[in-house]
Amino acid sequence: MTRIEALQGDITGLEVDAIVNAANQALAGGGGVDGAIHRAAGAAELHRACAELGGCPTGEAKATPGFALPARWIIHTVGPVWRGGQSGESELLASCYRRSLEVATGLGATSIAFPAISTGVYGYPKAQAAHVAVTTLREAAPPAVRLIVLVAFDQSTLKIYRRLLAT
Repeated sequence: MTRIEALQGDITGLEVDAIVNAANQALAGGGGVDGAIHRAAGAAELHRACAELGGCPTGEAKATPGFALPARWIIHTVGPVWRGGQSGESELLASCYRRSLEVATGLGATSIAFPAISTGVYGYPKAQAAHVAVTTLREAAPPAVRLIVLVAFDQSTLKIYRRLLAT
């Protein structure tokens, strides 16, 4: 059975098989968690690996090695930009979690850590994004993935995750 837990911290330091990067469609690195992952993994190496992938559409996921990270792999997924909730955002966000799990399974990963996808500059409301994350992960977690970690950047997101996981 898959265990889902939440913690507050830096996703780049976690010792899991794969970490998920909240990437942009060009996979070019950027701000927030994306920039932090690129810096921690080794920006030049990761940039080259991402360039070879040829971008990634919203709702999809692609993997690269973890390079200098403790994680063996980085799964890059592109979350939706919040446009008020009537533009398919929840379906696209759920797809990010499902596709990331599928990619992780294909790599043989048994542990994976997710940031709060789309809640930074993409503007997705934290509580709604957390609900999509927890619901989707509970429904889609494959048996091979034994541990899923939801990594909150701030205390308010951590509280939301923990409240949802307790129900």
